[in-house]
Order: sequence, then structure tokens, then C-alpha cells
Amino acid sequence: MKSENEHNCIDVNKLYADIEKFGWAVMLLEATDYLPSFAYTVGLWKNYHHPEIISFGLTTKTLHVMLNDAGEIVKSGRTIEVGKKYDDFFENNNAQFVHVDRRNIVDYFGQAINFYDSSDFPAIQLIWTDRNNNFPWEKDYEAEFEFRQPLLDRNADFKFIEAKNLGIFTTRQWLELEKPILHVIHDIEGDWQFLTGDQMPEDVKLVALEQMIIRDNTLNEVFNLDYGEQSIREFIGGHWTRTKLEVD
Repeated sequence: MKSENEHNCIDVNKLYADIEKFGWAVMLLEATDYLPSFAYTVGLWKNYHHPEIISFGLTTKTLHVMLNDAGEIVKSGRTIEVGKKYDDFFENNNAQFVHVDRRNIVDYFGQAINFYDSSDFPAIQLIWTDRNNNFPWEKDYEAEFEFRQPLLDRNADFKFIEAKNLGIFTTRQWLELEKPILHVIHDIEGDWQFLTGDQMPEDVKLVALEQMIIRDNTLNEVFNLDYGEQSIREFIGGHWTRTKLEVD
């Protein structure tokens, strides 16, 4: 995940001051052209032994208000229940909370991990409904919002927000010779390229994105490359180095 310093300027002193004064702080991260906005709490686990809370896809102002409302519920001594419908976060819509799979914690809770010096804390996600009050897992959920609210109780085995059958570019060397993917590109048009580094133009193959992740689940580590970014490593399991693509 991009560091939060690349999204917002993090004032660590304010973070600690807010936790001391209010019982929790709310971290706000603006949307990019590709990635949705999100916000999460820091301090609820320490002060109230309650899971931290995260939510996605609305304005940061709205997310801030929602998470502070949730924090007040926790501070009053009540426990937010997973799976229960709440009608007190929005005027005309419901909300619901789901557990965050622990494998998704490291992707989104950077300042909480720094605060606790660990990713070993629980979290829940506030899910909002569409304009027809449908949740993302319901049949008629509006397609317009499909990618604005990743569901962190699932999808830890496939973290990309795109469909599993999305066609992406890879190489004959990966497909036929099982060479490792060392270079991933997410170009400004939105296309994904998973490259072995020794390919020629005639070696390019089109496969489903899911095939890449099934064979090498460490490719999940670059699910959040923004448009116009690339990442390179030396071996499977190695550190990814992210850079902006040079535009001609």
C-alpha cells in the first residue's frame, strides 16, 4: 500500500493528542483516480478494547463524521454488532458492520499498526447501502458503486478490485516456462501487465487476472498500484520497489 504520507500529511503528534483527548483518532485518505477514499480509527482497541473501524468510498468529510459517530457509540459503553443493520448513521439508508479479515489489516491500517507496533488487533468495516438501500452483496446493488467499497471480510485471497476474469497481459515465459513475475505495470489506461523481464513483444499473452494470483499469491501485494505506476522485485517474495511510469 502507498504510505499514508503519500496521500495526506500525517501529523503524528495530532494523532496521539486526539487519542488522548477523545479516545480515538480518525485517519482520512483521499481517493485517487483508481483507489477509493477511506478512513479508519486508531485507539478504540487500546482505550475500549473494541475493534478499530474502517469505511470506504464516500467523501472524507462524511467518513470522518460516520467514524466519529461510531466512536461515540463505543465510548458510551455499547459494542457495535457485526451483521446488525443500523439506521442511525444515515438519514434514509442503513449501515452494517462486517469483520475485517486479518490478512487485509496490513493494507489499510498503517498508522494503527505504527501506534500498536503490531498488526495484531481486530477491526470491523462499516458498509453503506446504495441509493436503493441495497448492500454490496445484495442482487440489485448499483454497479456504479461496485468498486468504491471493497469488502474486507472476504477477498483476502484475491485483493484486486477488478473482476477475476479481467484480461491482463503476461508473457509466454510465465505461461509456458513458469518463470516468475518480476515487473508489474498498471498503465494510465488501466491495463495491467505482469512481466517476467525477459520477454519480447511476440511473447505477450492474454490471460485472466485470477490465473496470475492462483499461481503466485504474492502478486496480491501490488493490488493497489495506481494508474501510471509500476513495481519491480528481484524474486518471488522479494521487496517491491514502486515508481511512476515515465510518460512520453
